[in-house]
Amino acid sequence: MKNIKDITRISIVAALYIVLTWINPYSYGEIQFRISEVLVLLCFFRKDYCYSLIIGCLIGNFFSVAGILDVVFGTLATAISVVLIAKSKRLFIATIYPVIFNGIIVGALLYFTLGKPIPIYLMMTYVAIGEFGVVSVIGYLLFTVLRKNRLFLDVIEANQNIADIS
Repeated sequence: MKNIKDITRISIVAALYIVLTWINPYSYGEIQFRISEVLVLLCFFRKDYCYSLIIGCLIGNFFSVAGILDVVFGTLATAISVVLIAKSKRLFIATIYPVIFNGIIVGALLYFTLGKPIPIYLMMTYVAIGEFGVVSVIGYLLFTVLRKNRLFLDVIEANQNIADIS
């Protein structure tokens, strides 16, 4: 990050992730529909949004039912996902990384911390389904439209994977 403008942009997205996580009653637990996760796709357009999403996830997870373990492992799942998203060249492929890593890491974490009589593979599947709905369906559709909008690209200061628009 080079200047105050970059730090401000990164901070705003991190704060947005935190607020969207905290106000959503389905952000935590085995059945998750974390709307804030749609923001991970910003990393597809600009790599430094990885900082926003990692910091936002870390702070957002402080209220998780899995406690400090979610702060560590949930943030790890997000960190892996956003780095891979930032390296992606195809938007739909980018949406799959959070589904895989949150499904496996967060699903296993919830299995071991919640103590529910649900098999681990089912817990992982529940988390992956929620992530798929938010990122691979809603996020993909939203960002497929937004990536064709010059104003949106200018506001987020996109510098990679920019669609050809007039």
